[in-house]
Order: sequence, then C-alpha cells, then structure tokens
Amino acid sequence: MSVEVVPKHKGRKQLFENSFLERLTRTHIAIPISIFIVYSASLLAYSIYSVQTLTIGQTVLFFFIGLFFFTFVEYVMHRYLFHINTNTPAKAKLQYTLHGVHHEYPKDKERLAMPPVMSITIATLLLFVFRLILGDFVFAFLPGFLVGYSLYLVMHYVQHIYKPPRLLKSWWANHAVHHYKDQTKAYGVSSPLWDYVFGTMPDHKKN
Repeated sequence: MSVEVVPKHKGRKQLFENSFLERLTRTHIAIPISIFIVYSASLLAYSIYSVQTLTIGQTVLFFFIGLFFFTFVEYVMHRYLFHINTNTPAKAKLQYTLHGVHHEYPKDKERLAMPPVMSITIATLLLFVFRLILGDFVFAFLPGFLVGYSLYLVMHYVQHIYKPPRLLKSWWANHAVHHYKDQTKAYGVSSPLWDYVFGTMPDHKKN
C-alpha cells in the first residue's frame, strides 16, 4: 500500500535542488492541454485527408474507442502505478515523486498535470507503440485517447480548484474520498466506470 500523507491546503513541495529540474516538474494546466489538443487535431486531419485506408466512419469509431480506452488506462495507472507498494525506500521515493506530492499538496495548481517535456515525449511514444499495434487506425485512436486525457486534466483541475456544480457533485465527492478519506477507493477521476467494475467505488453513506 502507498504511504498515506497528510494533505496541506497551501504551499508547494520542492522535489529537486536543481532549479532547472524543479521547474520541469511544474506547468500551467493550459500548456499540456493545448499540446494534446493540437497534436490530436493534427493526427485527425492527417487521418481524414491523407490516410486513404480509413473511412470517415472508421475514423469516428476509433476516435471514440481511444476515448473509452483512456478511461481504463487512467484507472490502471492511478491504482497500480501512482499508488504502488512502497515497501522499499526507492519505491517510496518514486511513488512520492509521481503522485504522493500531489496528495500532500492537492491545491498546488502547477502539479496537476504532466509538464510539457513529458507530455510531448509520452504522446510521441504512444504514437509509435499504438502504430505497431493498430497500423493506420492509430491516427484516429490516439487523438481520442489524448482528448480523453485532456478531459481528465480539465476534470482533475477543476475538482481541486473549484466548487462542484450540482450536476457533477458525485465526481467531486469521489475524488474527495480518495484524497482525504481512503486512498484505496475512487481511482477514476474522469469516469467512475472502472471503480464500479473493480469494486473500488466508495460508500458515500459510510464516508
């Protein structure tokens, strides 16, 4: 189980003594979202106008498949990577750097998304990996996946910074349980679907 940390509502943790490395760990939320939207739009345009093997229908279908697949990846990454077992000092340090610092300082606006260097690197790696698996369908699938990630970033940001609108109050409640009550529940941020599937949806009457 990952280490439970006491949330602080103000302040920011310094992760690296080197100022350049420290700066690379932070970003304004609009930067990675803009990167992913432009990247996705470029791939979709390439799919529609240049990839002769895909029809419009196939492009739309694989876009939504990618969007749906992201919700599963989000759940798995959050549960099994960001909350890895911290039974060794190395794992504890990795977990804290990846995610524990966010639990300790959940109101730090500049650590609610991957910084631009990581965003571009991961998006490019995903293009090559998914291209090997899906062939030309990647030009429709990956934009859906990245739009899913962008929606997750928006949802995660507003959950930490703003009060919940009435229609989405349950999303805020789930994430609050994960941060302040039980870190083994509510791993889904943009969608509660996989928490229902895998039995990690919190009991709000209990919490």
